[in-house]
Amino acid sequence: MQKGYFITVEGGEGAGKTSVIELMTQYLSTLGLESVSSREPGGIDIAEQIRAIILDKSNTKMEGRTEALLYAAARRQHFVEKIQPSLAQGKVFICDRFIDSSLAYQGHARGLGMDEVLTINQFAIENVFPDLTIYLDVNPEEGLRRIHARSDREINRLDLESLAFHQKVREGYLILADRFPDRIVRIDANGGIDEVYESVKGCLDSRFKKNSGAG
Repeated sequence: MQKGYFITVEGGEGAGKTSVIELMTQYLSTLGLESVSSREPGGIDIAEQIRAIILDKSNTKMEGRTEALLYAAARRQHFVEKIQPSLAQGKVFICDRFIDSSLAYQGHARGLGMDEVLTINQFAIENVFPDLTIYLDVNPEEGLRRIHARSDREINRLDLESLAFHQKVREGYLILADRFPDRIVRIDANGGIDEVYESVKGCLDSRFKKNSGAG
């Protein structure tokens, strides 16, 4: 059975992941590649229900380990219902957030420990890691400014965290990029979407264009 290609797009709040993923799927189609995009937490009914609990602004008492376990539970269901079948069909699967979000947010920023959160998630995803992770690195101040400037986005529980928390999230991502350099590609996401996308496109070209016959 042909194996697909698993791409995740990571970054702090306001990094521009949604816009980049839309452009990625359009570009991959020009290379003759069938792609599926999804998000975490979410992507399927059960995981979307868990997402609503996690991001509900009224759930102020949610403890860090509870949060980490809910993310892992949503990830497990998404993995078996959507990610695994798509990869088995030979598709390129693009996911807005995956395991690195848990490692950066809960493992590092919440102080639970990256290795501890990694263990929980390895159980959930059966040690299936992305082939490529694109980390959109935005300064937390700029990311939060973008979020609060948008009228079409509802503010959630994580958006309300302190700037110090979001700085810790970025710190966690940088640690991961250093730890997994063969998988994680860091891209400066402080500029405009066109500039950011050109960097992402170059990353995709290095992995797909040589084998697609395009260009």
